[in-house]
Amino acid sequence: MHDAKPHAPSSGITRRDFARYAGLMTGWSLLGAPGVAAGSKPTRNPSSTAMPIEIARVSAGFEREPLRQPFGFKGSFMTDVWQTVARMDSPSGARGVGLGTQNVLWSDANVFAAHSESGGNALMFALTEKALQLTAGTSFETPIDLLERLLPAVLDYGRTITGRTALRPTFALNAMVAVDNAAWLLYAEEHDLRDFDALVPEAYQPGLSYRHDQVASVPAFGYASTADDLRAAAEDGYYIMKIKIGHPGTQAEMLDQDKAWLSAIHDVLGPMETPFTESGTVPYYLDANGRYEDKDTLRRLLDHARSIGAFDRILVLEEPFPEHVRADVSDLGVNVAADESAHTAEDVVERIEMGYGSIALKPVAKTLSMTMKMAQAAYERDTPCFCAD
Repeated sequence: MHDAKPHAPSSGITRRDFARYAGLMTGWSLLGAPGVAAGSKPTRNPSSTAMPIEIARVSAGFEREPLRQPFGFKGSFMTDVWQTVARMDSPSGARGVGLGTQNVLWSDANVFAAHSESGGNALMFALTEKALQLTAGTSFETPIDLLERLLPAVLDYGRTITGRTALRPTFALNAMVAVDNAAWLLYAEEHDLRDFDALVPEAYQPGLSYRHDQVASVPAFGYASTADDLRAAAEDGYYIMKIKIGHPGTQAEMLDQDKAWLSAIHDVLGPMETPFTESGTVPYYLDANGRYEDKDTLRRLLDHARSIGAFDRILVLEEPFPEHVRADVSDLGVNVAADESAHTAEDVVERIEMGYGSIALKPVAKTLSMTMKMAQAAYERDTPCFCAD
């Protein structure tokens, strides 16, 4: 949870507002809201005919960051995070140093389950090193070009060292975040770009054109949290809660635990009031991380939410199904967001066609380069995005 208290927006947020205008989330900016004129344009952006940037030297490292308590989601728990760093140097003396955060459980739960926590992290970091070594001695025009060139080879390498032919693309993308960030910073240094707007290639500016003057802070609560933890957060001024559902166990066990969890949360937050939403109540942001295997099971959770008066509090329901489930979600009555199932811009288009009402972007997990492409794809289809970092 963030230490700072939230800065409240002057206007309220309702579930309907989110679906129409994609309301604010966790220290997160909305990207590419439909129907909004572009904001200020960059003062300088290198042309596509700029000289390629050479990569003369590369290096990488990491450090382990223990979590204060095990964080439970996606049917399991993680206890630490590997923070990574990648560096690229050009012959001119310019350099880019990019940071990244690994999350094996989020990116591929099967790899997480098949190895020790450190073993899974070591495998992911091996992909980071592989990506860097593939860049050494090469050149690129934009980091997006570099990512598109590297991703197939890094994903194939990941399939080899994990022994999983069905390795999820997010595992490779997560491993490449620090590399991609280093490329963007080297690109900025070589082209003397000093602000983010100037960094964004012209083709992707519309998807990143909206400007907010305020943000909200949304704490996340995993399985180890209690309803009292949410009460304390609300009393501290937080007014949108990200709540992990999809408890460990069979589908029946998961559903029973999720029902009890939602009831306990609603018993605490239901009566609470806030001046920061139009309804005066605290909305819920539910994140299933792909744990619900079919619509029928999910409908039973939503029916339970109706029975306890919590249904109208659901601002967004993120990633309910495993990505192989191609279910239309337009009839569920809630705004369903795609996250892990949207690895690429093509996946974004597919999910929108399946009735998903918003896209959770994750440059911290899928690279800034891929995120720009995804945001633009959603923008072109009038689908709001929020940056869930």
